[in-house]
Amino acid sequence: MLDSAQTLILYQKYGKDKVDLAIKYLSYKDVRILPKNEIYGYPILYVFRHGQTEDNSNFIFSGWRDSDLTEKGKQQALELAPKLKDKKISMLFCSDQIRSIKTMQLAMSQNQYSTKVEIIKDPRIKERSYGSLQGKSKLIMQLENPELLLEYRRSYTKIPPEGESLEMVVDRVYQFIEDLIPKMKQFRINVAVSCHGNSIRGFRKYFEHLTDEQTSEIETPLGQDYAAYSIT
Repeated sequence: MLDSAQTLILYQKYGKDKVDLAIKYLSYKDVRILPKNEIYGYPILYVFRHGQTEDNSNFIFSGWRDSDLTEKGKQQALELAPKLKDKKISMLFCSDQIRSIKTMQLAMSQNQYSTKVEIIKDPRIKERSYGSLQGKSKLIMQLENPELLLEYRRSYTKIPPEGESLEMVVDRVYQFIEDLIPKMKQFRINVAVSCHGNSIRGFRKYFEHLTDEQTSEIETPLGQDYAAYSIT
């Protein structure tokens, strides 16, 4: 979270009530328990989001920045470990970003079936690029132009300057899924994927048959929980 000096500067510039309201708004997540469709005898895909990062904590547009996990983020990832420890997982995928890699390592730390399994890094499941917004403050934008921030964050098609729309992220995630499913069916294996707040929307759209609007609005918790999809 913002330190006291940063908060004081914002209070002086924008007013305490406005800043507190903006922080509350950006901190609120309407997250629900993720679906777990685990049908015996079919390959299962386990998907989860990375734990909290430094950028998450400070309300920064992260995107393709390599923001590391906070201590809270590590604990969120570790909450997955006992939930996944008995799953017979034969392949592990993450993005090429440190938060995704470390979350996979922590989430699989109790899983005896995957101790010698290589973690495969695939950039198709990395976070959405926010282009020139990366490294900038969501909090400042919320204080100065909340309508534009909402459009950048929750529009399915709007492209940030030099970045990607959510639609573009979903397209590359679909390519990953459609390459993976035949392998899962052929070898009858379970797979785990550690991804990001926007790339996981692609998985959820594909397997939960969400509309574009639902995909842009749905929230997924940082670490802590996983979705499971049977490949029938």
